[in-house]
Amino acid sequence: MSKISIRFFNDREVRAVWDEENSKWWFSAIDIIQAINKEPDYVKAGNYWRWLKKKFTAENIQLVSVTHDFKFKAPDGKKRAADALDYDAVQILAKNFPNNKAVNFLDWFNYSDNTLDGQSKKKAYTFLQSNLIAEEDVGTTKALQQIHAYIFGGLYNFAGQIRTKTISKGGFKFCVAEYLESALKKIEQMPENTFDEIVDKYVEMNVAHPFMEGNGRSTRIWLDMIFKKRLSKCVDWSRIGKKDYLDAMKESHYDPTKIKELLRNALTDKIDDREMFMKGIDYSYYYEEI
Repeated sequence: MSKISIRFFNDREVRAVWDEENSKWWFSAIDIIQAINKEPDYVKAGNYWRWLKKKFTAENIQLVSVTHDFKFKAPDGKKRAADALDYDAVQILAKNFPNNKAVNFLDWFNYSDNTLDGQSKKKAYTFLQSNLIAEEDVGTTKALQQIHAYIFGGLYNFAGQIRTKTISKGGFKFCVAEYLESALKKIEQMPENTFDEIVDKYVEMNVAHPFMEGNGRSTRIWLDMIFKKRLSKCVDWSRIGKKDYLDAMKESHYDPTKIKELLRNALTDKIDDREMFMKGIDYSYYYEEI
C-alpha cells in the first residue's frame, strides 16, 4: 500500500488504496455502501455489504474484482483487512444496486475525476515531489503563484496570475483589484516566526484572495509550507471538519480566534509523511465542494 486517497460523496468518505503492482485504485466496499445508503453505522453497512454479496451471487452477478488484501482504519481506530473493489467492480456494484439508489453515486464516481477539480487534484497530489518552491521563497506571493500555476496550469488560463478584477463570495468582497498589488506586498512583509504570526499572515492572504479561482486550495498548501519551514509542523486537515473550517474562515477577517484554535489543535510533526500530505489535499478539495 503506497498511498491512500479520500474522496467525498454527500459528505461521506470513500477511501481508496493505490495498488502499485497493478497500477490502480481499490475502493473500500463498506465506504461505498455507507455513501449510497447514507448509513452512518459502520457495522450496519458491513452487514448490508455481506447481504448484497450473497444476493449478487444468487443472481449470478459477478463483481469481477474483489480483494481482501488492503487494510482500512475501522471506527475503533485499528486497521483491519476489508473488502475493496477496483474501478470495474464499483461500476457493476452501482449498476446493480437495489432500487436504483446508486444512480447519483455512479455519476459522481465516473465523472468527478474528469472535472476541472478532479484534474487539478491529481496535480496537487504530485506537488510534494515537485520541489518547485525554493526555501527562500516560502511565504511569498511568488511561491503562492507557483503553487497555483502548478495545480491549475492548463485548466485555467489565469493559472498563477494575480487577478485584475474585484471579486466577492457569500456577500464578502475580497481586496479591491486596484489595491491588490500593494496589499500583497504588505502581506509578504508580515512576520512568520510564531504560530500566531503565521496564521495572521494566512488570514490576510485569504482576505486578499489573489486569484480569480482556486485560492483556498492553493493557500492551504502555502500555509503548510510556512508551518513546515518555521515550526517543523504541518496541519492534519482531517482533524478539521468542513463546517467548522468554513465558519472559522468567515469570522477570521475580524476575529481569527476560531481558525487559530482549529489549526493549533490539528498541528502534527509528520511533515515528511506523504499520506498526511495526500490526506490534506483530499480534505482541502472537500472544503471547496458545494
